[in-house]
Amino acid sequence: MSFLLTKEQIDQFNADGFLVVDNLVDEKTIAQLHTRFDRLFQGEFETGIRPDEVNWQEHDSDPELTRQICNAWKSDRCVAATVLREDLGQALAQLGEWPGTRIVQDNVLSKPPAARALGYHQDNAYLAWYTPLEMLTCWIALDETSEDSGTLEFVRGSHRWHGQQTPEGAFHDPPDYKQVMTAAAQREDRTPEVIYVEVPRGGGSFHDGWTWHGSGVNRSQNWRRALVLHGMRSDAQFAPEHLSHGNGPVYSRYKHLDDCELDENYFPILWQEDGHRTPGISSITASTMD
Repeated sequence: MSFLLTKEQIDQFNADGFLVVDNLVDEKTIAQLHTRFDRLFQGEFETGIRPDEVNWQEHDSDPELTRQICNAWKSDRCVAATVLREDLGQALAQLGEWPGTRIVQDNVLSKPPAARALGYHQDNAYLAWYTPLEMLTCWIALDETSEDSGTLEFVRGSHRWHGQQTPEGAFHDPPDYKQVMTAAAQREDRTPEVIYVEVPRGGGSFHDGWTWHGSGVNRSQNWRRALVLHGMRSDAQFAPEHLSHGNGPVYSRYKHLDDCELDENYFPILWQEDGHRTPGISSITASTMD
């Protein structure tokens, strides 16, 4: 399937800092991804390549935490076939008014019943290791979502707040998952308007890298799985003076010795207005059937 933005949706995104949508992936893809998520969290990596960040594994990790793996596209072709889609790259470029889109990373997220909260944060606060410091995100729900299931939450218009923040507080299971955002709202003299992403499976959202967001405890009896594409401008480069900041220590391992170019083998270009798309994408997504 292919996703296309309308002008009205782009205007809504610019006003709110996020956009909630339907029909990002079909039922066949959802079923495949459910199976692949299980395998990834069991330590089975189809391509033989370990993801860049493995933050939860079966039998070794706290079962009440949200399961998370970053850059599973390197490890699983079904994940790659979704997060490396050209149409999603084009949508992110349109929303950011970029010349093109690279993938920064993906997130494989699985939130079982009773899983605890993820603290409110701004994605860009973790990303000083590249420049321009701009990121946009496509969040894809693989299960029906609701406020009770601990779905993604946004603060409307918070991408326009003054005073861009550095990371604060715990990310996994903070005592008050809204505390850092609430403090930021008080500094802005604003009352935060929280919007819950409640969509059928296959729907999802896009959001700006400065938009405050988080998720509460899963109080339902249902799993809440999501696949996330984080994109950067296609002309972004490493910022060598900031490689130790945020998650730079993880991703600066891919920096060339003699320049600041982002290697397309590790940060492939999904879509570019001149027609370029990293050729190697077709090889990793060639076979995605279970």
